[in-house]
Amino acid sequence: MGGTVHVVGAGLAGLAAALKLDPKRRRIVLHEASRHAGGRCRSYHDQALGTVIDNGNHLVLSGNLAVRDYVAAIGAGDRLKPTRDAAFDFADLATGARWRVIPNAGRLPWWIFSARRRVPGTRWNDYLALGKLLRAGPRDRIGDVMACEGPLWERLWHPLLVAALNTDPKASSAALAGAVVRESLAKGGDACRPLVATEGLGEAFVDPALATLKARGVEVRFDHRLRSLAFDGTRVAALDFADEDPTVLEPGDGVILAVTAPVAATLVPGLTVPTDFRSIVNAHFLASPPDGQPLMIGLINAASEWVFAFPGRLSVTISDADRFLDTPKDELAARLWREVAAVTGHDPDTLPPHRIIREKRATFAATPEQDALRPGPETAWRNLLLAGDWTQTGLPSTIEGALRSGNRAALLASR
Repeated sequence: MGGTVHVVGAGLAGLAAALKLDPKRRRIVLHEASRHAGGRCRSYHDQALGTVIDNGNHLVLSGNLAVRDYVAAIGAGDRLKPTRDAAFDFADLATGARWRVIPNAGRLPWWIFSARRRVPGTRWNDYLALGKLLRAGPRDRIGDVMACEGPLWERLWHPLLVAALNTDPKASSAALAGAVVRESLAKGGDACRPLVATEGLGEAFVDPALATLKARGVEVRFDHRLRSLAFDGTRVAALDFADEDPTVLEPGDGVILAVTAPVAATLVPGLTVPTDFRSIVNAHFLASPPDGQPLMIGLINAASEWVFAFPGRLSVTISDADRFLDTPKDELAARLWREVAAVTGHDPDTLPPHRIIREKRATFAATPEQDALRPGPETAWRNLLLAGDWTQTGLPSTIEGALRSGNRAALLASR
């Protein structure tokens, strides 16, 4: 593609694509239907709480190379805070037990031989089953290749995999799970150190990206919803934005469509996309973490799955959360706060100001069937490319996958 590249959608995939394109070689216009960038990865000022919160908690790891390259490119590398070491803290609310899983730095996983580093109640050879995920085929489910029961499953694999896949792990794609493991635990502790955006997702991923694009001369248009695409043979001929005349594309112009899967399906004739989605529930409590509280801790035998400690705020994430979509917010908040209080020492009966956020279609269901519906970046039209975590990235729906898709679309647009 030459001329102007229109990037439609300013979520992370669209931001990544716009950042990878060279503004010295072509004009770049980034269109966003809403009044803000970031998509499902953003921050906003909550008037009720009187503070900035994220629409959801997102976990990235030190092995997510596209994430690290992205934040470095926008000057935000210092806004992702690593945990003290490559460790995962857990607490079992049924028994009161606490433990840390501490992978060693190198690829050789000697940590599984150390009772102090592995999950209590497990043996070193229990971990060998993880290798089956690395060899899984596209039709395999996790439940087909490894035992989904016992202490190791309940205290480590299940909480990690449901967070990565946002789908019941037993029914999820073993190949997608294997891809996550291959790029994290299989590479050792240096690749699986959790990184947390303690100052907010906007500060880490969105605001610096917009500032960088502005400095490069990229035009960003908010409140600019794409209503339809006009096709002429093998190319997109025009973009029809609401409330204005269609934007006619010159022969060298191109489009990177970085919208959600359902929106893409309405815009592109015959496009196959994932059709089954899973929700995520997040809760934010206006309460300060106690001294020494881990940046994140996984909860076992609780509705809460991960508790994040931010300055002045404690946040909870529940993945694969369809079961809580109809629970009254006050009831859910009280339940989650009691669980948070159990691991932070706060008064469980004094519910602080809070906000419950339910993202009903947060990610596609990470099953083999849905994974098979994901399209690649190229389409039947030579000047139309796709980007988004729902496209075929080889990963589940993650920040890393979204950024990779944007990078790949930009590379193809530059040919």
